Amino acid sequence: MDHLYSPIEAKYFELEKTFGAQNYHPLPVVLKRGLGPFLWDLNDKKYYDFLSAYSSVNQGHCHPEILKSLFNQASKLTLTSRAFYNDSLGKFEEFICTLFKYEKVLPMNSGVEAAESAVKLARKWGYEKKRVKKNNAKIIFPKNNFWGRSIAAISSSTNPLAYKNFGPLLHGFETVPYDNLNLLEIKLKNPDCVAFMLEPIQGEAGIVVPSEGYLSNVKYLCNKYNVLFIADEIQTGLGRTGKILATDYENAKPDILVLGKALSGGLMPISAVLTNDEIMLCLQPGEHGSTFGGNPLSAKVAKKSLEVIINEKLAENAFELGDLFRKNLNDYISKSSIVQLIRGKGLLNGLVINDNSTENLAWKICIDLMKNGVLAKPTNKNIIRFAPPLVINKTQITEAITIIKSTLLKFEKKC
Repeated sequence: MDHLYSPIEAKYFELEKTFGAQNYHPLPVVLKRGLGPFLWDLNDKKYYDFLSAYSSVNQGHCHPEILKSLFNQASKLTLTSRAFYNDSLGKFEEFICTLFKYEKVLPMNSGVEAAESAVKLARKWGYEKKRVKKNNAKIIFPKNNFWGRSIAAISSSTNPLAYKNFGPLLHGFETVPYDNLNLLEIKLKNPDCVAFMLEPIQGEAGIVVPSEGYLSNVKYLCNKYNVLFIADEIQTGLGRTGKILATDYENAKPDILVLGKALSGGLMPISAVLTNDEIMLCLQPGEHGSTFGGNPLSAKVAKKSLEVIINEKLAENAFELGDLFRKNLNDYISKSSIVQLIRGKGLLNGLVINDNSTENLAWKICIDLMKNGVLAKPTNKNIIRFAPPLVINKTQITEAITIIKSTLLKFEKKC
């Protein structure tokens, strides 16, 4: 740890090191406050947040309308479990189903809970509707997929860091290269195949954007072979990529839609699985559930979070400012020796750094970005993810771009 950090900062670093699990490698900054696209540390230094808690705060930190909704409901009723009805859940269910044009929603908490629920649902549908032989159901995932760190999620992973020494892993999961329709079709032809689940843009893999037409062709092939198309839009959804859903770019409506992260505006864990009656009603009472899923507090917060995205036109803002961001960075990259390219849609972007496993250049750049007032982190070693809250405005993102380019320029001179 850098010796220049203050004693109070060092105290917080040490507390987490001493008492916390060491399963994260955070940037060395201690944050105490957030508002809109900004964060402040213990010394009241202000930063542009270009991670958005992995796209969980699309509506900006501490959005006043979402906070008001939370406070109002928290003073009345927070949790009943699903043993009883409450006066908030049904209104949220109607709102989200109408918004995304589905017949049913299953409310859950974390993103990985929702994704696992989608996997269970697909298997149940496979046995009861497609008539797959017992315990033969196959679900296909792209290579380099990431949808969490549960046993089910790592069982589909192709990253040894995710699954090494966590076995035995679950059976029934297979992988194909991302953005490869020919190999996907071979898998889908298997009569035991019940679903194909993917992120429309791969996040943890490094903001990997598929070829134009890939998603619509995935939808076509899934329909052709009676396989469910599951879209994990936990990170890409809710305005992040410049559309309400990333699948909207190709009108590739999934059979099962998985949402999370920004569904709560960053205030609490809320996720959801949306689908039609034929699929959702495969689940009967007692077969699946969650004590906190669909609680009245989360229902109120999620409904307001969605309303903010729509009313403030955050998807449209992400589309416009994302184009501006990539254009400015591409102008820089054309003269750069350390940056290969920038890729993404809306305000989900990855800057690919010329790096090797020993140089750790992307991490060093992020450290200097932090010192200069922009918080971002590498993903997949050499790719810096840039994903600010969608409430950021043109003046603010232009200032952040200036900081990013001046920071990169410093490393050009070193190389």
